[in-house]
Formats: sequence, structure tokens, C-alpha cells
Amino acid sequence: MSMNAFKAYKACVPIAYSPNLYITLVRGIPGTRKQHRKTLEALRLGKCNRTVMRWNTPTVRGMIQQVKRLVVVETEEMYKARKEKEEAHRAVRPPLAINHQPASA
Repeated sequence: MSMNAFKAYKACVPIAYSPNLYITLVRGIPGTRKQHRKTLEALRLGKCNRTVMRWNTPTVRGMIQQVKRLVVVETEEMYKARKEKEEAHRAVRPPLAINHQPASA
């Protein structure tokens, strides 16, 4: 079962206004229109899975609207929640203790 780009970056918090937007490029650049490539360059998104933080201004929102099929946009709370979830997933867990000896009666 494949997961689409938005679900991969969707955090478990409600969407609220944020002064900063975290924009992640989730689709490849090859094959896109020249205007879209210029917009991604202006947003400083050069490679897939790169995230940049931009102020929530009408200019930036217009740029995002132009390349919305290539990027995922998160608010500050969503971004922090996703990062915490990733850190918890990577955290060191205690080793499993498995006893291979037969149980004595």
C-alpha cells in the first residue's frame, strides 16, 4: 500500500494560523514547467524532501499556490509535531529479552 505525499507529512494536530510556513518538496522537479522550476528556485527548494521555512505572506502563499502539486505546506505546530513523532520513532528502545530455554515445571 503506497502512501501519498500529503499523508506522509500530515501531522496529528489541527491546522491553525502560523506566522511561519514549512514547505517541503515532495515531487520531483524533472518534467515540470519552466515557470514552476523558477518558482521552486525562488523558494530555495532544489531537491526532493528538502524543507524550508518561509514567512506566511501573500507573496509566498501565491508561490505555493503555483506549485501546490509539488509541495506540502505545514504550519509551525504541524512541523514540530511531525519532527517529535520522527524522533520518538528513532529513539533507542530497550532490548527484547528472549529466553530460549524450555520452561521448567
